[in-house]
Amino acid sequence: MNIFEKLGQLDRRWIFLLLAIVCVATLLADFRMPVRVSREVRSIYEFVDSLKAGDVIHVAVDYDPNALAELQPMAYAVMEHALERNAKIVLTTLSQNGAGMAERLMLDIIDTMKVRYDKTITYGKDIVFLGYKPYYSIVILSMGENYRIPFPSDYYNRPLDSIPMMKSIQNYDQVKAVIELGSGNIIDAWIADANARYGVKVAIGVTGVMAADYYPYLRSGQIFGLMGGMLGAAEYEQLFKKPGTASEAMRVQVSAHVVIIIFIIFGNIGFFISRRKGGSV
Repeated sequence: MNIFEKLGQLDRRWIFLLLAIVCVATLLADFRMPVRVSREVRSIYEFVDSLKAGDVIHVAVDYDPNALAELQPMAYAVMEHALERNAKIVLTTLSQNGAGMAERLMLDIIDTMKVRYDKTITYGKDIVFLGYKPYYSIVILSMGENYRIPFPSDYYNRPLDSIPMMKSIQNYDQVKAVIELGSGNIIDAWIADANARYGVKVAIGVTGVMAADYYPYLRSGQIFGLMGGMLGAAEYEQLFKKPGTASEAMRVQVSAHVVIIIFIIFGNIGFFISRRKGGSV
């Protein structure tokens, strides 16, 4: 029995152990995985980079904890970039499990801006978190008329009219774009109800397995940018020149995929050798 046949019969637990070792080793190693930036990610970056002081963007954190690993780095990079440009952010979540994540994200970014840029981000002046409301299509349509219809107060129960930043914001007319980061049907509602109904510019970030479904919307102009999975987040971080979680994770992901591909190749070679010999598989 040759090495290929032995690998074909290898206990899968050894494969899992090797994958774990490779992931830990590449996570501890200090090297950067080269990333080719796509046009759809570059268009989001260039839009955010073009924001002027006082411009407002709406960031929608519409994902559950199971998609956090792929989408949180996108949210972090986009929001940090916007605040670095002195833009303002309206933050919402239409996922019932998203409020805690969105608040933690906002607080982490406020701390990061202080440490990395020595810039004080003031809640109510530079960023506002409106919180969660159910029935996402109704909420998206209502915000197109007036943010105060679905959100009479923010996440902390402060009336919107008492928040300095919100005094000049009524609806999407005062928002430069919506950056929707989601992992479900809420994405379609933003495209259909916000872009098609009110004409607000929409860009999206989705999980890796969802990205292919949204390229038709990109080609039709219904969205102006698309980030897909960990790779999309790493592309944005590379453009922003602030490597973060996604850039660190890419080397682990690629290394693990290489190991899996090698085992698939060797396993198939062993399978065909065994079949040629007429032996059992």
